[in-house]
Amino acid sequence: MGIKMGIIGFGYMGKWHLNNAPRVENVEVVAAYDIDPARVAAAKEAGLVGFDNLDDFLKSDLFNLVLVATPNDSHCALACASLKAGKHVICEKPPAMTLAELDQMIDTAKAAGRLFTVHQNRRWDKDYLTVKNVVESGDLGEVYAVRSTLHGARGAMFGWRADPVHGGGMIYDWGVHFVDQLLNLFGYDSVKSVFCKTKNVKTPDVEDYFCMMLDFKDGKYAQVEIGTFVLKPNPRWLVTGNKGTLWIRDFSCEEGGIICVDESVHGEAEPIMTTSGPTRTFAPRAKEEIIEKNLPDVPADLREYYANLRDAIDGKAELIVKPCQVRAVFKVLEAAFRSAETGEQVML
Repeated sequence: MGIKMGIIGFGYMGKWHLNNAPRVENVEVVAAYDIDPARVAAAKEAGLVGFDNLDDFLKSDLFNLVLVATPNDSHCALACASLKAGKHVICEKPPAMTLAELDQMIDTAKAAGRLFTVHQNRRWDKDYLTVKNVVESGDLGEVYAVRSTLHGARGAMFGWRADPVHGGGMIYDWGVHFVDQLLNLFGYDSVKSVFCKTKNVKTPDVEDYFCMMLDFKDGKYAQVEIGTFVLKPNPRWLVTGNKGTLWIRDFSCEEGGIICVDESVHGEAEPIMTTSGPTRTFAPRAKEEIIEKNLPDVPADLREYYANLRDAIDGKAELIVKPCQVRAVFKVLEAAFRSAETGEQVML
């Protein structure tokens, strides 16, 4: 059967899906609904059937899947209406404004017998897939700490993403992706506690900086730091294990590497002098002790997301992005907001 997609919200992400989903066999975008007449006209110019009435859109038999690509505060109502109309649903992230809304969406999908998933596309980022590959290879040994960082210099929050009414802010905009990556890596029931600090640096009404600390049940620790106004960014990834360290500069993976110790070579620590005294503990290792490896070239192809959804609709596969995983991520996000508000660590 495949996918015939109708889009609710023909804005930036709606057009992005139009350009990318049809790259997969038996996946087609056929229609779009928007409250803005100019966007309806744009959908028609793009060769889609344009709707300016939601009821007419949902009653249409032109498509079997709805993509909800609207501001966050409208996701729940639109997704539930689409599910009740007999359509499968992809929702842009974050899927809801509260865990209660998300549960309503999941329950509605179950009652309707339709698939519900979220566009967690950054599981297919090359940098993340590289981290996953290296961690699973065992090259780093037992991983004990992860820093996942994204720094921008513009201090910018675009459009409704700067409006708290619509669910704006960096935790919902990018935190949802980075938490999903960490839970996909270490397990969706792996987080023990959350501590989070937020700042409104350049954006008055929503957080444009946050630092979130996750303690995992097995003793691992992760720090997620995202800020829109940092003029000298830290590496995108720093992953430390008891045998080595992985670093990646940015999304491109053009800079980075794996640094391990040659256990067969035992050099003496040469003290280094600081302005107030010497240290041997933090002296660098001798070059002959260090083994440096290039990052593996890990293929990244977002088409897998749409192909998997197509196959799940046809009963040939399980969803990769499962509602239970989406819920686990959202629990961490809610805990982060609660921690930022109270100044306290939140246990899950």
